[in-house]
Amino acid sequence: MTNSTKQQLLRFIIAGCCAVGTDCLLYYILSQYINFSVAKGISFLVGTIAAYIINKYYTFEQTKKSKKEIIKFFILYLSTLIANVGVNKLSFIILPCILKFILNTNEYKIIKLFAFLCATGTSTILNFIGQKFWVFKEVHTRT
Repeated sequence: MTNSTKQQLLRFIIAGCCAVGTDCLLYYILSQYINFSVAKGISFLVGTIAAYIINKYYTFEQTKKSKKEIIKFFILYLSTLIANVGVNKLSFIILPCILKFILNTNEYKIIKLFAFLCATGTSTILNFIGQKFWVFKEVHTRT
C-alpha cells in the first residue's frame, strides 16, 4: 500500500466517522417515528451528502468542479445504499437467532445496533474502493 493510499485511508476513516455519526444519529431519531428501512435510507442519504463534501475536499483533495464526478459519486452511493439497506434488513432476519445463541438475548436495541454496524461496514468498504478507483480516481499522465 502506498503512502498516498495510507493517508487517503486514514482521512477516509475520519471522514467516515463524521458521515456515520450523522447517519447513526439520524437513523436512531427517525426509527422511533417511521419504519426502520425508510429511516435507514433517509439517514444514509444525509450521511452521503456529508461524505461527498468531506471526501472530495479532504480525503482525495479534489478541487475541480465536475458534474461527472458528482454523478459517479451518487451512482456509487445509490448502489451502496441498496447494499446498506439490504444488509440492514437481512441482519434483522439473521441476527436474532445468532444473538440469542451467542449472547442469550433478543433485545431489539442490540439487534438494531448490530444491524446498523453490519450495514455500515459493508457500505464503507464498497465506498472506499469505489471512490478511490472510480469517482476520485487520480489521473496519472506521462511526462
